[in-house]
Amino acid sequence: MAKIASELLVERLADWGVDTVFGLPGDGVNGIMEGLRRHRDRIRFVLVQHEEAAALMATGYAKSTGRLGVCLATSGPGGIHLLNGLYDARMDHAPVLAVTGMQSTSLLGTGFQQEVHLERLFEDVAEYNVLAQIPVHLPTLVDNAVRTALARRTVSHITVPVDLQESDADLQPYEGGLGLGRPPQTAPVYLPARILPTEAALQRAADVLNGGTRVAMLAGAGALGARAEVLAAAELLASPIVKSLPGKAVVPDDHPLTTGGLGLLGTRPSEEAMEDCDVLFMVGTNFPYTAYLPEKARVVQIEADPTRAGGRIATEVPLVGDAAETLNALVPLLRRKEDRRFLEKAQRGMAEWREGMAALENPQREPIQPQYLMRVIDRLAADDAILSTDSGTIATWAARHFDIRGDRQFMLSGNLATMAPSVPYTIAAQWSHPGRQCIAFVGDGGFAMLMAELLTAARYQLPIKVVVCNNGLLAQILWEQMVLGYPEYGVRFQGPPQFAPWAQACGGLGARVEKPGDLEGAVGTALASPGPALVDVVVNPDEPPLPAKVRYQQAKGFAEAFLKGHPRRTAIASTLFRDKFDQLKA
Repeated sequence: MAKIASELLVERLADWGVDTVFGLPGDGVNGIMEGLRRHRDRIRFVLVQHEEAAALMATGYAKSTGRLGVCLATSGPGGIHLLNGLYDARMDHAPVLAVTGMQSTSLLGTGFQQEVHLERLFEDVAEYNVLAQIPVHLPTLVDNAVRTALARRTVSHITVPVDLQESDADLQPYEGGLGLGRPPQTAPVYLPARILPTEAALQRAADVLNGGTRVAMLAGAGALGARAEVLAAAELLASPIVKSLPGKAVVPDDHPLTTGGLGLLGTRPSEEAMEDCDVLFMVGTNFPYTAYLPEKARVVQIEADPTRAGGRIATEVPLVGDAAETLNALVPLLRRKEDRRFLEKAQRGMAEWREGMAALENPQREPIQPQYLMRVIDRLAADDAILSTDSGTIATWAARHFDIRGDRQFMLSGNLATMAPSVPYTIAAQWSHPGRQCIAFVGDGGFAMLMAELLTAARYQLPIKVVVCNNGLLAQILWEQMVLGYPEYGVRFQGPPQFAPWAQACGGLGARVEKPGDLEGAVGTALASPGPALVDVVVNPDEPPLPAKVRYQQAKGFAEAFLKGHPRRTAIASTLFRDKFDQLKA
Protein backbone atom coordinates (compact mmCIF):
# COMPACT_ATOMS: atom_id res chain seq x y z
CA MET A 1 0.00 0.00 0.00
CA ALA A 2 1.50 3.33 -1.06
CA LYS A 3 2.17 5.77 1.78
CA ILE A 4 0.02 8.90 1.73
CA ALA A 5 1.13 12.34 2.88
CA SER A 6 -1.01 12.27 6.02
CA GLU A 7 1.10 9.40 7.29
CA LEU A 8 4.08 11.74 7.39
CA LEU A 9 2.15 13.98 9.78
CA VAL A 10 0.90 11.09 11.96
CA GLU A 11 4.26 9.36 12.08
CA ARG A 12 5.97 12.58 13.11
CA LEU A 13 3.47 13.19 15.89
CA ALA A 14 4.18 9.66 17.15
CA ASP A 15 7.93 10.34 16.96
CA TRP A 16 7.33 13.27 19.30
CA GLY A 17 5.67 10.95 21.79
CA VAL A 18 2.09 11.93 21.02
CA ASP A 19 -0.13 8.98 21.94
CA THR A 20 -3.61 10.53 21.78
CA VAL A 21 -5.55 12.78 19.40
CA PHE A 22 -8.96 14.11 20.45
CA GLY A 23 -11.22 14.97 17.55
CA LEU A 24 -14.19 14.60 15.25
CA PRO A 25 -13.86 13.39 11.64
CA GLY A 26 -15.24 15.15 8.59
CA ASP A 27 -14.74 15.28 4.86
CA GLY A 28 -12.01 17.87 5.32
CA VAL A 29 -9.79 15.42 7.25
CA ASN A 30 -10.55 12.05 5.67
CA GLY A 31 -6.92 11.68 4.61
CA ILE A 32 -5.66 12.41 8.12
CA MET A 33 -8.16 9.94 9.56
CA GLU A 34 -6.77 7.31 7.19
CA GLY A 35 -3.27 8.14 8.39
CA LEU A 36 -4.43 7.68 11.99
CA ARG A 37 -6.10 4.37 11.07
CA ARG A 38 -2.92 3.06 9.50
CA HIS A 39 -0.92 3.98 12.60
CA ARG A 40 -3.50 3.23 15.28
CA ASP A 41 -0.91 1.07 17.05
CA ARG A 42 1.07 4.24 17.84
CA ILE A 43 -1.60 6.93 18.30
CA ARG A 44 -5.09 6.48 19.71
CA PHE A 45 -7.92 8.55 18.27
CA VAL A 46 -10.59 9.64 20.78
CA LEU A 47 -13.90 10.36 19.06
CA VAL A 48 -15.75 13.24 20.76
CA GLN A 49 -19.23 14.71 20.31
CA HIS A 50 -18.22 18.32 19.63
CA GLU A 51 -14.99 19.94 18.43
CA GLU A 52 -15.01 22.46 21.29
CA ALA A 53 -14.77 19.51 23.65
CA ALA A 54 -11.87 18.09 21.62
CA ALA A 55 -9.88 21.29 22.14
CA LEU A 56 -10.78 21.39 25.85
CA MET A 57 -9.74 17.74 26.18
CA ALA A 58 -6.41 18.50 24.54
CA THR A 59 -6.01 21.37 27.01
CA GLY A 60 -6.97 19.18 29.96
CA TYR A 61 -4.54 16.52 28.75
CA ALA A 62 -1.75 19.12 28.63
CA LYS A 63 -2.63 20.56 32.03
CA SER A 64 -2.85 17.20 33.78
CA THR A 65 0.26 15.64 32.22
CA GLY A 66 2.53 18.55 31.26
CA ARG A 67 2.76 17.01 27.80
CA LEU A 68 1.53 18.19 24.40
CA GLY A 69 -2.22 17.91 23.85
CA VAL A 70 -3.44 17.38 20.26
CA CYS A 71 -6.87 17.93 18.73
CA LEU A 72 -8.24 17.40 15.21
CA ALA A 73 -11.14 19.02 13.37
CA THR A 74 -12.40 19.19 9.83
CA SER A 75 -12.38 22.25 7.58
CA GLY A 76 -14.71 25.21 8.02
CA PRO A 77 -17.13 24.80 10.94
CA GLY A 78 -15.13 22.03 12.58
CA GLY A 79 -12.06 24.21 12.91
CA ILE A 80 -14.14 27.17 14.06
CA HIS A 81 -15.56 25.09 16.90
CA LEU A 82 -12.05 24.48 18.27
CA LEU A 83 -11.41 28.13 19.07
CA ASN A 84 -12.84 28.39 22.58
CA GLY A 85 -10.83 25.45 23.86
CA LEU A 86 -7.70 26.69 22.12
CA TYR A 87 -8.02 30.12 23.73
CA ASP A 88 -8.27 28.34 27.07
CA ALA A 89 -4.96 26.62 26.32
CA ARG A 90 -3.29 29.82 25.14
CA MET A 91 -4.37 31.91 28.12
CA ASP A 92 -3.44 29.23 30.67
CA HIS A 93 -0.12 28.46 28.94
CA ALA A 94 -0.90 24.82 28.07
CA PRO A 95 0.97 23.32 25.07
CA VAL A 96 -1.61 22.27 22.48
CA LEU A 97 -1.42 21.49 18.76
CA ALA A 98 -4.54 21.82 16.62
CA VAL A 99 -4.64 20.04 13.24
CA THR A 100 -7.39 21.04 10.83
CA GLY A 101 -8.48 20.28 7.30
CA MET A 102 -8.68 22.70 4.40
CA GLN A 103 -10.34 22.59 0.98
CA SER A 104 -8.34 21.28 -1.98
CA THR A 105 -5.57 23.59 -3.14
CA SER A 106 -7.12 23.80 -6.64
CA LEU A 107 -10.31 25.22 -5.10
CA LEU A 108 -8.85 27.76 -2.69
CA GLY A 109 -9.92 31.28 -3.53
CA THR A 110 -13.04 30.19 -5.41
CA GLY A 111 -15.52 30.47 -2.54
CA PHE A 112 -16.02 26.71 -2.38
CA GLN A 113 -18.22 25.13 0.29
CA GLN A 114 -16.68 25.39 3.78
CA GLU A 115 -13.77 27.46 2.42
CA VAL A 116 -12.78 29.17 5.65
CA HIS A 117 -9.15 30.19 5.76
CA LEU A 118 -8.40 28.77 9.17
CA GLU A 119 -4.77 29.86 9.01
CA ARG A 120 -6.08 33.44 9.07
CA LEU A 121 -8.78 32.80 11.63
CA PHE A 122 -6.25 31.24 14.02
CA GLU A 123 -3.73 34.09 13.79
CA ASP A 124 -4.57 35.43 17.26
CA VAL A 125 -4.82 32.13 19.11
CA ALA A 126 -1.89 30.18 17.59
CA GLU A 127 1.69 31.34 17.95
CA TYR A 128 2.78 28.92 15.24
CA ASN A 129 0.18 28.85 12.48
CA VAL A 130 0.72 27.43 9.01
CA LEU A 131 -1.03 26.15 5.89
CA ALA A 132 0.72 23.05 4.56
CA GLN A 133 1.69 23.34 0.89
CA ILE A 134 3.43 20.09 -0.17
CA PRO A 135 3.88 16.65 1.42
CA VAL A 136 7.64 16.65 1.88
CA HIS A 137 7.67 19.51 4.36
CA LEU A 138 4.96 18.07 6.65
CA PRO A 139 7.44 16.51 9.13
CA THR A 140 9.23 19.84 9.51
CA LEU A 141 5.96 21.72 10.01
CA VAL A 142 5.10 19.27 12.79
CA ASP A 143 8.56 19.74 14.33
CA ASN A 144 8.21 23.51 14.31
CA ALA A 145 4.67 23.37 15.68
CA VAL A 146 5.52 21.00 18.53
CA ARG A 147 8.69 22.84 19.51
CA THR A 148 6.83 26.15 19.59
CA ALA A 149 3.99 24.77 21.69
CA LEU A 150 6.35 23.14 24.20
CA ALA A 151 8.92 25.92 24.42
CA ARG A 152 6.43 28.77 24.71
CA ARG A 153 3.60 26.89 26.45
CA THR A 154 1.14 27.93 23.80
CA VAL A 155 -1.01 26.85 20.87
CA SER A 156 0.22 25.75 17.45
CA HIS A 157 -1.91 25.10 14.38
CA ILE A 158 -1.36 23.23 11.13
CA THR A 159 -4.09 23.18 8.48
CA VAL A 160 -3.74 20.65 5.66
CA PRO A 161 -5.67 20.74 2.33
CA VAL A 162 -7.53 17.53 1.59
CA ASP A 163 -5.76 16.84 -1.71
CA LEU A 164 -2.42 17.12 0.02
CA GLN A 165 -3.56 14.72 2.77
CA GLU A 166 -4.38 12.01 0.24
CA SER A 167 -1.44 12.54 -2.13
CA ASP A 168 1.68 10.37 -2.40
CA ALA A 169 3.99 10.96 0.53
CA ASP A 170 7.00 11.70 -1.68
CA LEU A 171 5.19 14.11 -3.98
CA GLN A 172 7.20 17.24 -4.70
CA PRO A 173 5.16 18.82 -7.49
CA TYR A 174 7.22 21.91 -8.16
CA GLU A 175 10.54 23.51 -7.40
CA GLY A 176 11.63 26.94 -8.50
CA GLY A 177 13.76 29.86 -7.54
CA LEU A 178 17.54 29.81 -7.51
CA GLY A 179 17.92 26.35 -6.00
CA LEU A 180 19.40 27.69 -2.77
CA GLY A 181 17.41 25.40 -0.51
CA ARG A 182 16.41 21.76 -0.38
CA PRO A 183 13.38 20.10 1.19
CA PRO A 184 13.79 20.49 4.96
CA GLN A 185 15.00 17.53 7.01
CA THR A 186 14.58 18.32 10.70
CA ALA A 187 14.43 16.09 13.78
CA PRO A 188 11.69 15.57 16.41
CA VAL A 189 13.82 16.77 19.30
CA TYR A 190 13.22 19.41 21.96
CA LEU A 191 15.49 19.78 24.98
CA PRO A 192 14.16 22.30 27.51
CA ALA A 193 16.66 24.93 28.52
CA ARG A 194 17.59 25.50 32.15
CA ILE A 195 16.53 29.10 32.76
CA LEU A 196 18.08 30.76 35.79
CA PRO A 197 18.56 34.39 36.82
CA THR A 198 22.09 35.71 37.17
CA GLU A 199 23.86 35.54 40.52
CA ALA A 200 23.64 39.31 40.80
CA ALA A 201 19.87 39.25 40.25
CA LEU A 202 19.45 36.47 42.82
CA GLN A 203 21.47 38.40 45.38
CA ARG A 204 19.43 41.54 44.72
CA ALA A 205 16.23 39.57 45.27
CA ALA A 206 17.61 38.06 48.47
CA ASP A 207 18.50 41.53 49.77
CA VAL A 208 14.93 42.73 49.26
CA LEU A 209 13.42 39.61 50.83
CA ASN A 210 15.83 39.58 53.74
CA GLY A 211 15.17 43.27 54.33
CA GLY A 212 11.41 42.86 54.66
CA THR A 213 9.74 42.43 58.04
CA ARG A 214 6.35 41.34 56.65
CA VAL A 215 6.89 39.17 53.55
CA ALA A 216 3.90 37.62 51.77
CA MET A 217 4.30 35.04 49.03
CA LEU A 218 1.80 34.75 46.17
CA ALA A 219 2.21 31.41 44.37
CA GLY A 220 0.57 30.50 41.07
CA ALA A 221 0.36 27.77 38.46
CA GLY A 222 4.00 28.28 37.50
CA ALA A 223 4.97 26.94 40.94
CA LEU A 224 2.96 23.70 40.71
CA GLY A 225 6.11 21.60 40.42
CA ALA A 226 7.93 23.43 43.20
CA ARG A 227 6.10 22.48 46.40
CA ALA A 228 9.20 21.66 48.46
CA GLU A 229 11.03 24.77 47.27
CA VAL A 230 8.05 27.07 47.96
CA LEU A 231 7.66 25.68 51.48
CA ALA A 232 11.38 26.01 52.17
CA ALA A 233 11.46 29.66 51.10
CA ALA A 234 8.28 30.54 52.99
CA GLU A 235 9.55 28.90 56.17
CA LEU A 236 12.75 30.96 56.08
CA LEU A 237 10.90 34.19 55.30
CA ALA A 238 8.11 33.57 57.85
CA SER A 239 5.85 34.24 54.91
CA PRO A 240 2.19 33.30 54.51
CA ILE A 241 1.70 31.48 51.20
CA VAL A 242 -1.22 33.00 49.31
CA LYS A 243 -2.33 30.97 46.27
CA SER A 244 -3.93 31.95 42.98
CA LEU A 245 -6.75 29.57 42.10
CA PRO A 246 -4.86 27.93 39.19
CA GLY A 247 -2.05 27.44 41.72
CA LYS A 248 -4.28 25.89 44.38
CA ALA A 249 -2.31 22.61 44.31
CA VAL A 250 1.08 24.27 44.89
CA VAL A 251 0.92 23.42 48.62
CA PRO A 252 -1.63 21.47 50.70
CA ASP A 253 -4.54 23.53 51.95
CA ASP A 254 -4.07 22.38 55.53
CA HIS A 255 -0.41 23.39 55.68
CA PRO A 256 0.23 25.94 58.46
CA LEU A 257 2.06 28.27 56.07
CA THR A 258 -0.80 28.82 53.62
CA THR A 259 -3.72 31.22 53.85
CA GLY A 260 -5.47 29.90 50.73
CA GLY A 261 -6.69 31.92 47.78
CA LEU A 262 -6.89 35.59 46.90
CA GLY A 263 -9.59 37.69 45.23
CA LEU A 264 -13.34 37.24 45.01
CA LEU A 265 -12.91 33.52 45.65
CA GLY A 266 -10.19 33.92 48.27
CA THR A 267 -9.87 34.16 52.03
CA ARG A 268 -9.82 37.08 54.46
CA PRO A 269 -6.34 36.21 55.85
CA SER A 270 -4.95 36.28 52.30
CA GLU A 271 -6.41 39.73 51.68
CA GLU A 272 -5.04 40.98 55.00
CA ALA A 273 -1.60 39.58 54.19
CA MET A 274 -1.62 41.51 50.92
CA GLU A 275 -2.76 44.69 52.65
CA ASP A 276 -0.18 44.53 55.46
CA CYS A 277 2.95 43.14 53.77
CA ASP A 278 5.99 45.29 53.09
CA VAL A 279 7.46 42.82 50.56
CA LEU A 280 5.47 40.78 48.04
CA PHE A 281 7.16 37.67 46.64
CA MET A 282 5.34 36.45 43.50
CA VAL A 283 6.29 32.92 42.43
CA GLY A 284 5.00 31.53 39.15
CA THR A 285 2.05 33.87 38.85
CA ASN A 286 0.99 36.84 36.79
CA PHE A 287 -2.05 37.46 39.01
CA PRO A 288 -4.43 39.68 37.01
CA TYR A 289 -6.65 41.10 39.76
CA THR A 290 -4.42 44.00 40.72
CA ALA A 291 -7.00 45.53 43.11
CA TYR A 292 -5.99 42.75 45.51
CA LEU A 293 -2.25 43.40 45.26
CA PRO A 294 -0.44 45.74 47.68
CA GLU A 295 -0.03 49.36 46.61
CA LYS A 296 3.27 50.19 48.32
CA ALA A 297 5.17 46.96 48.96
CA ARG A 298 8.51 46.13 47.38
CA VAL A 299 8.07 43.30 44.88
CA VAL A 300 10.18 40.33 43.83
CA GLN A 301 8.77 38.08 41.10
CA ILE A 302 9.84 34.73 39.67
CA GLU A 303 8.39 34.37 36.16
CA ALA A 304 9.38 31.99 33.36
CA ASP A 305 8.44 34.42 30.58
CA PRO A 306 10.48 37.64 30.54
CA THR A 307 7.65 39.48 28.78
CA ARG A 308 5.33 38.83 31.75
CA ALA A 309 7.78 39.59 34.53
CA GLY A 310 6.70 42.84 36.16
CA GLY A 311 3.62 43.05 33.97
CA ARG A 312 1.04 43.58 36.74
CA ILE A 313 2.69 45.66 39.42
CA ALA A 314 5.85 47.76 39.80
CA THR A 315 8.46 45.05 40.36
CA GLU A 316 11.82 45.85 41.90
CA VAL A 317 13.45 42.51 41.10
CA PRO A 318 11.93 40.49 38.22
CA LEU A 319 13.67 37.11 38.18
CA VAL A 320 13.29 35.22 34.90
CA GLY A 321 13.45 31.51 35.48
CA ASP A 322 11.76 28.26 36.37
CA ALA A 323 10.16 28.47 39.82
CA ALA A 324 11.77 25.36 41.32
CA GLU A 325 15.23 26.01 39.86
CA THR A 326 15.19 29.67 40.83
CA LEU A 327 14.03 28.98 44.38
CA ASN A 328 16.72 26.32 44.75
CA ALA A 329 19.31 28.92 43.83
CA LEU A 330 17.71 31.63 45.99
CA VAL A 331 17.02 29.75 49.23
CA PRO A 332 20.71 29.53 50.30
CA LEU A 333 20.84 33.34 50.15
CA LEU A 334 17.85 33.83 52.46
CA ARG A 335 18.16 34.40 56.19
CA ARG A 336 15.67 32.84 58.58
CA LYS A 337 13.48 35.51 60.12
CA GLU A 338 13.25 35.36 63.88
CA ASP A 339 10.35 37.81 64.03
CA ARG A 340 7.41 35.64 62.97
CA ARG A 341 4.55 37.80 64.21
CA PHE A 342 3.27 38.56 60.70
CA LEU A 343 3.00 34.84 59.91
CA GLU A 344 1.48 34.03 63.28
CA LYS A 345 -1.21 36.68 62.80
CA ALA A 346 -2.07 35.15 59.42
CA GLN A 347 -2.22 31.70 61.01
CA ARG A 348 -4.63 32.88 63.69
CA GLY A 349 -6.76 34.50 61.02
CA MET A 350 -6.72 31.30 58.97
CA ALA A 351 -7.89 29.23 61.93
CA GLU A 352 -10.85 31.58 62.36
CA TRP A 353 -11.55 31.53 58.62
CA ARG A 354 -11.63 27.73 58.54
CA GLU A 355 -14.09 27.68 61.43
CA GLY A 356 -16.34 30.12 59.58
CA MET A 357 -16.23 28.10 56.36
CA ALA A 358 -16.91 24.85 58.23
CA ALA A 359 -20.02 26.42 59.75
CA LEU A 360 -21.42 26.98 56.26
CA GLU A 361 -21.07 23.26 55.50
CA ASN A 362 -24.11 22.51 57.66
CA PRO A 363 -25.45 19.02 56.76
CA GLN A 364 -28.82 19.77 58.34
CA ARG A 365 -29.84 22.67 56.12
CA GLU A 366 -32.35 22.21 53.35
CA PRO A 367 -32.08 22.91 50.43
CA ILE A 368 -28.61 21.41 50.37
CA GLN A 369 -25.86 23.96 50.87
CA PRO A 370 -23.36 23.94 47.96
CA GLN A 371 -20.59 24.26 50.55
CA TYR A 372 -21.73 21.00 52.17
CA LEU A 373 -21.84 19.28 48.78
CA MET A 374 -18.25 20.29 48.04
CA ARG A 375 -17.06 19.17 51.46
CA VAL A 376 -18.68 15.74 51.05
CA ILE A 377 -16.79 15.30 47.78
CA ASP A 378 -13.60 16.45 49.51
CA ARG A 379 -13.99 13.96 52.35
CA LEU A 380 -14.80 10.99 50.12
CA ALA A 381 -12.39 11.64 47.23
CA ALA A 382 -9.02 9.92 47.09
CA ASP A 383 -5.82 11.68 48.13
CA ASP A 384 -4.61 11.54 44.52
CA ALA A 385 -7.91 12.60 42.94
CA ILE A 386 -7.94 15.06 40.05
CA LEU A 387 -10.74 17.60 40.44
CA SER A 388 -11.78 19.74 37.48
CA THR A 389 -14.12 22.57 38.33
CA ASP A 390 -16.15 24.78 36.08
CA SER A 391 -16.43 28.58 35.99
CA GLY A 392 -18.89 30.55 38.11
CA THR A 393 -20.03 30.13 41.70
CA ILE A 394 -18.97 26.52 41.31
CA ALA A 395 -15.35 27.70 41.44
CA THR A 396 -15.99 29.53 44.73
CA TRP A 397 -17.17 26.37 46.44
CA ALA A 398 -14.23 24.40 45.04
CA ALA A 399 -11.73 27.07 46.07
CA ARG A 400 -12.94 27.19 49.68
CA HIS A 401 -14.36 23.76 50.45
CA PHE A 402 -12.17 21.28 48.54
CA ASP A 403 -8.75 20.76 50.08
CA ILE A 404 -5.51 19.90 48.35
CA ARG A 405 -3.83 17.03 50.18
CA GLY A 406 -1.50 14.26 49.11
CA ASP A 407 -1.05 14.19 45.34
CA ARG A 408 -4.35 15.79 44.41
CA GLN A 409 -4.52 17.91 41.26
CA PHE A 410 -6.88 20.78 40.56
CA MET A 411 -7.83 22.18 37.16
CA LEU A 412 -10.03 24.98 35.89
CA SER A 413 -10.14 27.53 33.09
CA GLY A 414 -8.09 30.09 34.96
CA ASN A 415 -7.70 33.05 32.63
CA LEU A 416 -10.32 32.51 29.94
CA ALA A 417 -12.81 31.39 32.63
CA THR A 418 -14.93 29.65 30.03
CA MET A 419 -17.95 27.65 31.06
CA ALA A 420 -18.11 23.90 30.37
CA PRO A 421 -14.45 22.77 30.55
CA SER A 422 -14.77 20.48 33.57
CA VAL A 423 -16.26 17.39 31.88
CA PRO A 424 -13.83 17.49 28.89
CA TYR A 425 -10.92 18.11 31.30
CA THR A 426 -12.02 15.14 33.38
CA ILE A 427 -12.30 12.85 30.36
CA ALA A 428 -8.78 13.81 29.29
CA ALA A 429 -7.43 13.39 32.82
CA GLN A 430 -9.04 9.95 33.15
CA TRP A 431 -7.73 8.91 29.73
CA SER A 432 -4.17 9.86 30.70
CA HIS A 433 -4.38 8.75 34.36
CA PRO A 434 -6.41 5.51 34.21
CA GLY A 435 -5.64 4.51 37.79
CA ARG A 436 -6.74 7.77 39.42
CA GLN A 437 -10.07 9.16 40.51
CA CYS A 438 -11.11 11.97 38.15
CA ILE A 439 -14.02 14.19 39.17
CA ALA A 440 -15.86 16.98 37.37
CA PHE A 441 -17.56 19.53 39.65
CA VAL A 442 -19.88 21.53 37.44
CA GLY A 443 -22.93 23.77 37.59
CA ASP A 444 -26.11 22.99 35.71
CA GLY A 445 -25.45 25.83 33.24
CA GLY A 446 -21.94 24.67 32.35
CA PHE A 447 -22.88 20.99 32.24
CA ALA A 448 -25.76 21.60 29.83
CA MET A 449 -23.38 23.17 27.31
CA LEU A 450 -21.31 20.02 26.68
CA MET A 451 -23.35 17.30 28.38
CA ALA A 452 -23.13 15.16 25.22
CA GLU A 453 -19.56 14.30 26.21
CA LEU A 454 -20.96 11.82 28.74
CA LEU A 455 -21.42 9.69 25.62
CA THR A 456 -17.67 9.95 25.04
CA ALA A 457 -16.95 8.77 28.58
CA ALA A 458 -19.37 5.88 28.18
CA ARG A 459 -18.03 4.97 24.72
CA TYR A 460 -14.55 4.42 26.14
CA GLN A 461 -15.80 3.20 29.56
CA LEU A 462 -13.91 5.93 31.35
CA PRO A 463 -14.94 5.87 35.02
CA ILE A 464 -15.24 9.65 35.35
CA LYS A 465 -17.41 11.07 38.11
CA VAL A 466 -19.57 14.12 37.42
CA VAL A 467 -21.20 16.02 40.26
CA VAL A 468 -23.69 18.66 39.11
CA CYS A 469 -24.26 21.50 41.57
CA ASN A 470 -27.77 22.19 40.31
CA ASN A 471 -29.38 25.48 41.33
CA GLY A 472 -31.38 26.06 38.15
CA LEU A 473 -29.73 29.37 37.28
CA LEU A 474 -26.59 31.15 36.11
CA ALA A 475 -25.71 32.07 39.66
CA GLN A 476 -22.46 33.95 39.11
CA ILE A 477 -24.14 36.35 36.71
CA LEU A 478 -27.08 36.80 39.08
CA TRP A 479 -24.80 37.91 41.91
CA GLU A 480 -22.77 40.14 39.58
CA GLN A 481 -25.97 41.85 38.48
CA MET A 482 -26.92 42.44 42.11
CA VAL A 483 -23.50 43.84 43.02
CA LEU A 484 -24.01 46.39 40.24
CA GLY A 485 -27.34 47.34 41.78
CA TYR A 486 -29.46 45.54 39.17
CA PRO A 487 -32.25 43.10 39.98
CA GLU A 488 -31.66 39.74 38.30
CA TYR A 489 -32.65 39.40 34.66
CA GLY A 490 -32.33 36.55 32.19
CA VAL A 491 -30.36 34.22 34.45
CA ARG A 492 -32.92 31.74 35.81
CA PHE A 493 -33.90 28.50 34.08
CA GLN A 494 -37.22 26.74 34.58
CA GLY A 495 -36.27 24.99 37.79
CA PRO A 496 -33.33 22.63 38.30
CA PRO A 497 -33.26 20.38 35.22
CA GLN A 498 -33.14 16.58 35.52
CA PHE A 499 -29.69 15.28 34.51
CA ALA A 500 -29.68 11.79 36.06
CA PRO A 501 -31.86 10.27 33.28
CA TRP A 502 -29.39 11.58 30.69
CA ALA A 503 -26.50 9.85 32.45
CA GLN A 504 -28.48 6.62 32.50
CA ALA A 505 -29.36 7.01 28.82
CA CYS A 506 -25.66 7.35 28.05
CA GLY A 507 -24.99 4.02 29.77
CA GLY A 508 -23.66 5.38 33.06
CA LEU A 509 -24.88 5.61 36.63
CA GLY A 510 -27.22 8.53 37.28
CA ALA A 511 -28.63 9.68 40.61
CA ARG A 512 -30.51 12.77 41.75
CA VAL A 513 -30.24 14.06 45.30
CA GLU A 514 -32.62 16.60 46.84
CA LYS A 515 -32.27 15.78 50.57
CA PRO A 516 -29.06 16.39 52.55
CA GLY A 517 -29.37 13.02 54.27
CA ASP A 518 -29.06 11.22 50.93
CA LEU A 519 -26.00 13.09 49.71
CA GLU A 520 -23.09 11.21 51.25
CA GLY A 521 -24.41 7.82 50.20
CA ALA A 522 -25.04 8.93 46.61
CA VAL A 523 -21.59 10.49 46.21
CA GLY A 524 -19.93 7.44 47.79
CA THR A 525 -21.78 5.09 45.44
CA ALA A 526 -20.80 7.16 42.41
CA LEU A 527 -17.14 7.27 43.41
CA ALA A 528 -17.12 3.49 43.86
CA SER A 529 -18.83 2.84 40.52
CA PRO A 530 -16.58 1.09 37.94
CA GLY A 531 -17.95 3.17 35.05
CA PRO A 532 -18.98 6.75 34.39
CA ALA A 533 -21.31 8.15 37.04
CA LEU A 534 -23.25 11.38 37.56
CA VAL A 535 -24.78 12.77 40.74
CA ASP A 536 -27.26 15.58 40.15
CA VAL A 537 -27.56 17.55 43.40
CA VAL A 538 -30.26 20.18 43.88
CA VAL A 539 -28.69 22.95 45.98
CA ASN A 540 -29.80 26.19 47.58
CA PRO A 541 -30.16 28.72 44.72
CA ASP A 542 -30.06 31.66 47.14
CA GLU A 543 -26.61 30.99 48.63
CA PRO A 544 -24.37 33.95 47.67
CA PRO A 545 -20.65 33.46 46.91
CA LEU A 546 -19.65 36.36 49.15
CA PRO A 547 -16.12 37.74 48.85
CA ALA A 548 -13.87 37.43 51.87
CA LYS A 549 -14.29 41.14 52.53
CA VAL A 550 -17.45 42.81 51.32
CA ARG A 551 -16.52 46.27 50.04
CA TYR A 552 -18.74 49.30 50.34
CA GLN A 553 -19.64 49.45 46.63
CA GLN A 554 -20.56 45.78 46.63
CA ALA A 555 -22.82 46.15 49.66
CA LYS A 556 -24.38 49.29 48.20
CA GLY A 557 -25.17 47.55 44.90
CA PHE A 558 -26.63 44.59 46.74
CA ALA A 559 -28.94 46.88 48.72
CA GLU A 560 -29.97 48.81 45.60
CA ALA A 561 -30.92 45.57 43.84
CA PHE A 562 -33.14 44.69 46.80
CA LEU A 563 -34.76 48.13 46.80
CA LYS A 564 -35.45 47.93 43.05
CA GLY A 565 -37.52 44.81 43.58
CA HIS A 566 -35.28 41.76 43.30
CA PRO A 567 -37.73 38.83 42.94
CA ARG A 568 -36.08 36.62 45.58
CA ARG A 569 -34.93 39.22 48.07
CA THR A 570 -36.75 37.56 50.96
CA ALA A 571 -35.20 34.13 50.29
CA ILE A 572 -31.74 35.64 49.84
CA ALA A 573 -32.03 37.68 53.04
CA SER A 574 -33.14 34.56 54.90
CA THR A 575 -30.16 32.60 53.57
CA LEU A 576 -27.72 35.33 54.57
CA PHE A 577 -29.23 35.44 58.06
CA ARG A 578 -28.94 31.67 58.42
CA ASP A 579 -25.32 31.73 57.21
CA LYS A 580 -24.40 34.32 59.80
CA PHE A 581 -26.31 32.44 62.52
CA ASP A 582 -24.42 29.21 61.72
CA GLN A 583 -21.08 31.02 61.85
CA LEU A 584 -21.88 32.73 65.15
CA LYS A 585 -23.10 29.46 66.62
CA ALA A 586 -19.85 27.77 65.58
